Amino acid sequence: MKVPNHIAIILDGNGRWAKAKGMPRGYGHVKGCANLESICDDIKDLGVKYLTVYAFSTENWKRSREEVEGLMKLFRSYLKKCIRSAEKNKMRVKVIGDITAFDSDIQEKIRYLEDFSKDYKELFFQIALNYGSRDEIVRGVRRLAQDAVDGRLKPEDIDEKVFESYLDTAGIPDPDLLIRTSGEQRLSNYLLWQLAYTEFYFTDVAWPDFHKPDLIKAIEKYNERDRRYGGVKEE
Repeated sequence: MKVPNHIAIILDGNGRWAKAKGMPRGYGHVKGCANLESICDDIKDLGVKYLTVYAFSTENWKRSREEVEGLMKLFRSYLKKCIRSAEKNKMRVKVIGDITAFDSDIQEKIRYLEDFSKDYKELFFQIALNYGSRDEIVRGVRRLAQDAVDGRLKPEDIDEKVFESYLDTAGIPDPDLLIRTSGEQRLSNYLLWQLAYTEFYFTDVAWPDFHKPDLIKAIEKYNERDRRYGGVKEE
């Protein structure tokens, strides 16, 4: 079985999963967060080098105050636990998205986690927090435009490679496989530039119930795809 180099996941269905069990939505987020720790272990065991997950979008601020506050509390706890996970898996952690919207203590925890894990190279783990692909592109264009105004960049030198260097995912290869759990079949403003040639896999399994057998099934389906770039099949 050929394992993708980079898997991106939209962690969907936590709230609905909890509601189906007669529990509050926050319970689903807690269970989903715990499952993410397990999936990181599974990803590494399978030999995947890059994992990028959609944890909190720019649109998620529109949820109820109670749910958002619960998520912020969960982020604080998870970012602390992730230090142990990073050390165990020799995993470099990078947060993509605009973290300036978070409280200062969360920003500090993010910076500490990134610095703590910066030299690990066995697994590269990206967490999308306050992330929206359109926002990412606009922020990147602003920085690019400023560099052009300041004379650090010539307009004629701008190509895809240069543009990608202004994105949050600079230096990270594009995903080979996108997995979205819980039945929805849309991108929800996630990695719009980076997913240009990515294979998609949608499953009805909610994120808290998505385990290693489900991950393997997704990879097996990926292996059945006829991967082509510009009409030439990948060797």
